[in-house]
Amino acid sequence: MNNRVIHWFRFASPSTFYPLAGKMIPWFWLASALFGAAGLWLSFFVAPTDATQGEGYRIIFVHVPTAWMSMFIYLVMAGWAGIGLALNARLSGMMAQALAPTGALMTFLALWTGALWGKPMWGTWWVWDARLTSELILLFLYLGFIALQASIDDPRRADKAGAILALVGVVNVPIIYFSVKWWNTLHQGASISVNKAPSMAATMLWGMLLMALCMWMYSIAVALMRVRAIILEREAHTEWAQNVVRE
Repeated sequence: MNNRVIHWFRFASPSTFYPLAGKMIPWFWLASALFGAAGLWLSFFVAPTDATQGEGYRIIFVHVPTAWMSMFIYLVMAGWAGIGLALNARLSGMMAQALAPTGALMTFLALWTGALWGKPMWGTWWVWDARLTSELILLFLYLGFIALQASIDDPRRADKAGAILALVGVVNVPIIYFSVKWWNTLHQGASISVNKAPSMAATMLWGMLLMALCMWMYSIAVALMRVRAIILEREAHTEWAQNVVRE
């Protein structure tokens, strides 16, 4: 029993996780490329033109998946940061640090594509709408997390400070998600819900889901690449890391 537990948790060490991440990265890149190719083909060449929004609606096939990922990555980042804070686990803090830039990128893309969609649909690039404003706050939380960690020289202290900020910021995620229900907002409600059938054509739905999987696989691949770089940087004093660099 104990041997089995040790086997499952041995990858919590940076030295053992580093080669595992290297083996996984190509597969996630491949999955991202395949899902992306299929998703773009369905989204831009197969899905029908929207009856009210015309061809301009196709921006949602990028906007919606990036918005989903912006919230999901933050929850995962905060989860890793919380584990690192509670268990003093080095790899958890590294994973949180590795996820933050990708989360910030997804949030920026969600805001940018939302502006591109909003101009023809609302007649303006930006409104201080509840969902848009809370999504902008999410971007500031990501940037704040990155800046806070970069401002502290000691990595362990930086992880603890970043974890507190990340955990406090989690309250913003449900605000983003439920904002269209809680307040009178210009932003349309969810087209996909677990409680009811989707209000879109099947090809639209599959295109959006495939693009979401593409973004998901991309985020994992990039985070694994980044965490390997962080591991080498933080473990530079160890013999195994020095051997990896020499190789």
